[in-house]
Amino acid sequence: MADPTGPLGPTAPPTPPVPLAALLDREDLGLRQIAGPDAAHTAVQWVHTSEMRDPYPYLLGGELLLTAGVHITDPADTDGGLDAYVTRIVAAGGAALGFGVAPVHDTVPRALVEACDRHGLPLLEVPPRTTFSGVARAVWRLMAEARHAELRRVAQAQQSLATAAARPDPVPAVLRRLAARLGGLAVLYGPDGTPLQAAGQAPDAVREALRDLTGVVRRAAPTAPASAADRAGTTHLAAYALGGGRGFALGTATEHREPGDHTIAGAAVVLLSLLTGEHQGDSEAARSAALVRLLLGAAPEDVGPLLGSGPWTVVHARGERTPLAASALAAALGSGLVDPGEDVVRLLVPGGREVAPADGWTLGVSAPAAPDGLAAADAQAARALRRAEATRRPLVRHHANGIAALVVPGEADAHARVLLAPLAGNEALLETLRTWLSLHGSWDRTAVALSVHRNTVRQRITRCAALLGADLDDPDVRMELWFALSRS
Repeated sequence: MADPTGPLGPTAPPTPPVPLAALLDREDLGLRQIAGPDAAHTAVQWVHTSEMRDPYPYLLGGELLLTAGVHITDPADTDGGLDAYVTRIVAAGGAALGFGVAPVHDTVPRALVEACDRHGLPLLEVPPRTTFSGVARAVWRLMAEARHAELRRVAQAQQSLATAAARPDPVPAVLRRLAARLGGLAVLYGPDGTPLQAAGQAPDAVREALRDLTGVVRRAAPTAPASAADRAGTTHLAAYALGGGRGFALGTATEHREPGDHTIAGAAVVLLSLLTGEHQGDSEAARSAALVRLLLGAAPEDVGPLLGSGPWTVVHARGERTPLAASALAAALGSGLVDPGEDVVRLLVPGGREVAPADGWTLGVSAPAAPDGLAAADAQAARALRRAEATRRPLVRHHANGIAALVVPGEADAHARVLLAPLAGNEALLETLRTWLSLHGSWDRTAVALSVHRNTVRQRITRCAALLGADLDDPDVRMELWFALSRS
């Protein structure tokens, strides 16, 4: 089944997780697996220490959770507490559980071993001589080594692709270098699905499946995804639409997929988009003229017709800060209007085109807007990006308040001004209240979104409540304030 949220690049490759088996192999740690599935199939993304009876709210998934069992008062588990404890860790996506046998317990409770076996959670015994900080340090060190190796591999691949693009036969040279770097097949397809150039080897069945997959991204529909992923048996398939919207696509087929492969393929997408692109057409020239006129002070409503008749979606993205990465993201989203700013990449995407998550990027997407509404859409995208980062989601879209459509705009704006008058002029309080409400009252996530301490969030929200004379724990009050803030 094609996945339209497949890898896009060339962003920095994600940090490779640490195989649990690599930790067990460390003689200096002395870890021993005593329950759960084979460690060869388990990877650890980070380490977390907690003595909470229910650690679920504090887990992000992929953790090696370390505990000394302070919360375990009944090792025999007569009340089923340990079974519930393991169930919650598994539900949160925890990778494994490490139990320190000192100083609280001399041995790992048998009931905990049985619960981990029952729920498929790897359980490690941490000996008294091994500190939890020592385990965490070992994980970070292994992750740093793996990331350094992957970054070096990606950098070398990108350099070799750029060198290939400078050859007299650039397209086949890039495909040959890409196939060699990925260890598989790389194919350039025309708009009708005909393979134009290919490098590498793969069975006929895999080639056929890859051609079918590229049909997903070669579609002329504005909602066609920029990339897609699938499998043909044990072979990983990926398809990428080349920039320019002319129907060309890149397909890759590999037996193994490494964390940095999407970054390498993304670099090839950018190069092939440039190599297969046409000279600037009428529409691109008109858009360039629109940007120049805006810079020279023209009114948005006068420039709007040059941008095209349809609405536009503003996208704010944060990821790797390189022009190549920003260009690749623009190509993936099907837009040539990109501003690789110092902190955030901003793009204008045709309103009818679906914006899908992109590996290595966090995206905030506005509601479609006419040219004269792009300033408001830009603010929507900025708020959506903050929410995405606070909630650790790859993409958050702005959704207009449906109730607002039932109220006369003038009356709604007047009501909002009166309700929020005590906070007028204090942008810090207004933005904190807006963000806090959008994140369902989460102190921690609001602090992350605003880059402030959680105590600062508490103080500001307390101040808002006092100035407004409102009970912010009342859902009716929150709904009314959210409606008002959506008008401001």
